[in-house]
Amino acid sequence: MSIKLYKPTSPGRRNSSGHSFSEITKKKPEKNLLVSKKKHAGRSRGKISVRHRGGGHKRQLRILDFNRDKFDIPGKVAAIEYDPSRTARIALINYIDGEKRYILASDGLNVGDEVISSSNAPIANGNCLPLINIPLGTLLHAIELEPGKGAQLGRSAGAAIRLIAKESGYALLRLPSGEIRKVLERCQATIGIVGNLESAQLKLGKAGRNRHRGRRPQVRGSVMNPNDHPHGGGEGKSPVGMAGPKTPWGKPALGFKTRKKNKNSNVFIVRRRNQGRR
Repeated sequence: MSIKLYKPTSPGRRNSSGHSFSEITKKKPEKNLLVSKKKHAGRSRGKISVRHRGGGHKRQLRILDFNRDKFDIPGKVAAIEYDPSRTARIALINYIDGEKRYILASDGLNVGDEVISSSNAPIANGNCLPLINIPLGTLLHAIELEPGKGAQLGRSAGAAIRLIAKESGYALLRLPSGEIRKVLERCQATIGIVGNLESAQLKLGKAGRNRHRGRRPQVRGSVMNPNDHPHGGGEGKSPVGMAGPKTPWGKPALGFKTRKKNKNSNVFIVRRRNQGRR
């Protein structure tokens, strides 16, 4: 995977970059693994529930296998494909029983490689097995939070979660954010790092490319009217005018902790991400 730089043929092209798509081996997706995506533009019953959403290019959702429940059935990577709904690339797997499924393409996974989901699977790129059978220090992705629920952690491009310890039926994981949390050893994980590592370094270069993604313009609260935002109003460029910044609905913002103190999953977090890395 590599990033290509565009020549400055226009102001929008200057300092912009794009994906080279050199790792893509198949352009058209599998029709049986597609679902139509209806656009809601951030609206619920016609009212805006999420701001700055709308427009965007037409998409079709790819059905990904986050459960990896075809146990002890080997499959081969048939193609590496593009998914418009995620930063990572996806891999089309052909299993020996004839079924086809999409999984996240880990870094280094190539066409022709064999993958398997099994408790006795080798520690190889793309294989899926329970945390209890994975050696310490291994880099993982697509990890379950509950056995059989499907992968929820480590699904974006470049995500790498390190297994650092095992104790009392739990595995300790260091997430990319620096958070350390406990997960049951029976939960499944996939070996390797999610591919498309340079996705975060992409420069859009112009507003139009953001509109293609379905993102509408965002406006600062300080340039709005007082009836539209708590920061609005005043003559000229004015300060916030209150003890701290607020959201458009008057709630504290920028650093205010919104996680519930009595949330059930708090007991599984050993170290918060804002406490620094070990």
